Amino acid sequence: MVRLRLQRKGRKKAPFYHIVIADQRAKRDGRFIERIGSYNPMTKPATIELDRDKAYEWLCKGAQPTDTVRAILRFKGVMYRKHLMKGVAKGAMTEEQAMAKYQEWIEAKESKIASRVEETKKEREDFLRKVSGTAPVIKETPVEEAPVEEAEAPAAEVTEEAPVTEEAPATEEVAEAEAPAEEEAPSKDDNAEG
Repeated sequence: MVRLRLQRKGRKKAPFYHIVIADQRAKRDGRFIERIGSYNPMTKPATIELDRDKAYEWLCKGAQPTDTVRAILRFKGVMYRKHLMKGVAKGAMTEEQAMAKYQEWIEAKESKIASRVEETKKEREDFLRKVSGTAPVIKETPVEEAPVEEAEAPAAEVTEEAPVTEEAPATEEVAEAEAPAEEEAPSKDDNAEG
């Protein structure tokens, strides 16, 4: 059975893949029939180069994609084209209408990808600008400070306006009760003299 699958390339922890047509019994990185594209997951967004026409031809011939390659084919629109061509075979639309829909879908997808690449490029430039080693210039705005007299006056008003409660005399009574107790207690100096 013929499969559309990935063939790993690249060094340790930095993979990239070739998208190949290979016999199911062949080794992963071994013999293949045809190379139809490449896939680099290390970039942001992932870089996918694919010959859509060859991939579609192989799908029509009966080649089965692996799960990852199926996702790539769906992302690049090959599976959508196959879906549209099934509609043409059933008589739901003409081939020209199907190809017009397909081209419209491809253009929309490519514009989305291009905008995402631009966003990533801008984010990268902003990051490099931040870590370049030059400190950003911060413009300080003068802060108007209130005069000291005005700041103290509201605090005095707050204490004067505070309502007097019945607890205030109770605290004075406690203070008076403690004061005589201290006076009655003999100190060490008094015992030493007498």
